[in-house]
Amino acid sequence: MESKKTSLISIVLLTILAILFLTPFIIMIIGSMIKMKIPVGNPFTWIQKDLSLFNFNFIIKNSEYLTWIKNSLVITIIPTALQMFFALVLGYIFSKKQFKGRNLIFWIMMAVIMVPSQILIIPRYIMFNKIGWINSYIPLILPRVWDIMGVFFVKQFMLQLPKELEEAAYIDGANDFHILFGIMAPLSKSVIATVGTFAFITCWNDFLTPLIFTTSKEMYPITVGLASLLTKEGNFGIEMAGAVFSFIPTFLMFLFFQKYFTRGIAFTGIK
Repeated sequence: MESKKTSLISIVLLTILAILFLTPFIIMIIGSMIKMKIPVGNPFTWIQKDLSLFNFNFIIKNSEYLTWIKNSLVITIIPTALQMFFALVLGYIFSKKQFKGRNLIFWIMMAVIMVPSQILIIPRYIMFNKIGWINSYIPLILPRVWDIMGVFFVKQFMLQLPKELEEAAYIDGANDFHILFGIMAPLSKSVIATVGTFAFITCWNDFLTPLIFTTSKEMYPITVGLASLLTKEGNFGIEMAGAVFSFIPTFLMFLFFQKYFTRGIAFTGIK
């Protein structure tokens, strides 16, 4: 009887939390399909209005939307792929290889997390400006080619893999390259997917970095491009349509990798 009460309470609490989390998304989706310059009244009465795709059509026809999407894909996919690769390689090295100063080097790298990324904006801008890389993809990609948290996730995961796998592979004549990409990589696909999900969402949603390092509309990613359009228009419906455009790729990314993401978080010991 006690377990049934506990289960019922859990269901009620989870339902309340689900409603709280879903309400902003419902408002965003409904708001994106109505012609409304200023949000008025109860959001759940908006559905009674005439719903249309006018706001989406407006964004596509009155902006460089496709160019912004292309820029976002470039500055997101390349860093994501590189972070997944370097997380795999460095995670393997720090978890399975013994060398002098291994732990010291790793924790010095981990200490980088304590430095806010905003502090590095000005020195990076000065450096990239002197090189002539401002308003290009390079300053948006280069600082993100690897991420220490991704290395940490993979390291924690690989520490749980039995050492006998490596020893058996060495006996069979395999080298480190074959062990890493033939044995460790397939076993680590869940944690690699977790790293990729985090990297994709972070890069796609970044606003400050491209705002600083891009100076023309042709180089804007979707976040900065939509912000520039919404600043000019000041229309609630268009703002919500822009939010939907920006939200869909990260939602699909998480939906696709959800089972790997959950498993990867559990196996790395981060609860």
